[in-house]
Amino acid sequence: MSRLDSRIALITGAASGIGLATARRFAEEGAKVVLADRNGDALSTACASLCGDGHDMATMDVTDEQAWAALADRIGARFGKLDILVNNAGFGKFASIADTTLAQWRSILAVNLDSVFLGTKYMLPLLAASGHGAIVNMSSIRGIVAGAGTGSYSAAKGGVRMFTKATAIECAEAGNGVRANSIHPGHIATPLTAPAYADAEIAKTLLADVPIGRIGQAEEIADGILFLASDESRYMTGAELVIDGGAPRNDRSSYGHRDEGGSLRPQ
Repeated sequence: MSRLDSRIALITGAASGIGLATARRFAEEGAKVVLADRNGDALSTACASLCGDGHDMATMDVTDEQAWAALADRIGARFGKLDILVNNAGFGKFASIADTTLAQWRSILAVNLDSVFLGTKYMLPLLAASGHGAIVNMSSIRGIVAGAGTGSYSAAKGGVRMFTKATAIECAEAGNGVRANSIHPGHIATPLTAPAYADAEIAKTLLADVPIGRIGQAEEIADGILFLASDESRYMTGAELVIDGGAPRNDRSSYGHRDEGGSLRPQ
């Protein structure tokens, strides 16, 4: 028997990178996966790439409350439950506090933190209906250790970390069988980060803080998410799983760097 046989999973930010790698691992382990992303074309390609039948997709803005309400209704009507929720969607911007506008601050918190709240709020009844629901929230090493230029991103990911713990306690006290854990990647190669990591100078700076000596792969984070979503982690809730190649827990600014567009590439 596969690890996720007959499980229904929803993954946001699923059109590429860690989200897509997770969707593929879940499908390989027998789950029916609902992929959500704002990029409809990429989402269609991603959904078609999964093994097995019965998967679904939803083109949506994860900061839109009505979109979450509609998706919950849709999943409930089709499947009657939800076993796994992976709140993976997110992005960052490298900028000093002085150079960060209020609009930028709100945008980063909306995508990285508000979406986790909305996903949890609207999917929790379906997760409770499964009897063994699992929530995996995408934080970051930046949710544990901050650095110059990462104020808004670190605030958002730190918020994800603590919201996850609050969710775990609330669900445990309610006795609804839902567990919630967060995952904290370090430097991970994805379609967004790969061009920057291919720069020898940037890679050298980043790897100076990674004892294992290489950039991580999206599939390695997906394996961690699979563990947290499966019954193998059934005694874990409110925990944080760090996958960062052994990077030290200090305020080293090389956890993030500025590309030409000013975007932060922390994962």
